[in-house]
Amino acid sequence: MKIYRVRPGAKVKLSDYSADGEAELLGDKDRSVVQLDRLKEDLRQLQRMLYAERRHRLLIVLQGMDGSGKDGTVRSVFSGIDPHGLRVVSFKSPTPEELAHDFLWRVHKEAPARGELVVFNRSHYEDVIAVNVKNLAPRPVWEKRYEHILNFEKLLVDEGATVLKFFLHITRDEQRRRLQARLENPEKHWKFNPEDLADRRLWPQFSNAYEEVLGRTSTEAAPWYVVPANRKWYRNAVIASIVRDTLLRLELKFPAPAWDLSGVTVE
Repeated sequence: MKIYRVRPGAKVKLSDYSADGEAELLGDKDRSVVQLDRLKEDLRQLQRMLYAERRHRLLIVLQGMDGSGKDGTVRSVFSGIDPHGLRVVSFKSPTPEELAHDFLWRVHKEAPARGELVVFNRSHYEDVIAVNVKNLAPRPVWEKRYEHILNFEKLLVDEGATVLKFFLHITRDEQRRRLQARLENPEKHWKFNPEDLADRRLWPQFSNAYEEVLGRTSTEAAPWYVVPANRKWYRNAVIASIVRDTLLRLELKFPAPAWDLSGVTVE
């Protein structure tokens, strides 16, 4: 999975990354689905140890164009995890109270505590990407946020967090297909937002903004991964594999009991 990791300081061009993935890595869909089931079982066990041990914390950031599959990733990859110690936070447009504070105020309070696995569905990066593309603030305002974001993530890592950031990479044609599917299925009408069409017209600007973000904020401690997301099963297997391998490197274990249990019986 290292081929999807963005090297610190790299000049990123999304056109250099396949949105379909590499068949030789994961094989066909049937094989990948079986593999995903094994990965999810590994994740379930590892997350239980993460929660029980209360020594580490894991933050997962999901970003991507509209329709790239952030919600679907959460449902699929983390569906088997015990709700204890798992939180999913979706960042919408900031409220008046949130706008009255610094842009990281609403984000920092959602960072994982020891033992927690937290998924950000969109994140603090919206305050650079959307603000840039939609001209919500002048460049001198959001340009300074790059340094603040890097310092914020360094703080989390220094305090014991592990940070993984995933950009879900789809093509413009695939986005069109998914947005059209929402229009054609009454059960998905609730997901359709006319603003998605306005954002779609800004595809080149969003691509450029993401390329800048990926190149400037992928670090050794908090790396970005550009994940092929045209095929949902491939996307899920890649992300589950990276999260599983990351948790394995933490050498998690169940803690020893706080008292001597030898000879204890339940009558």
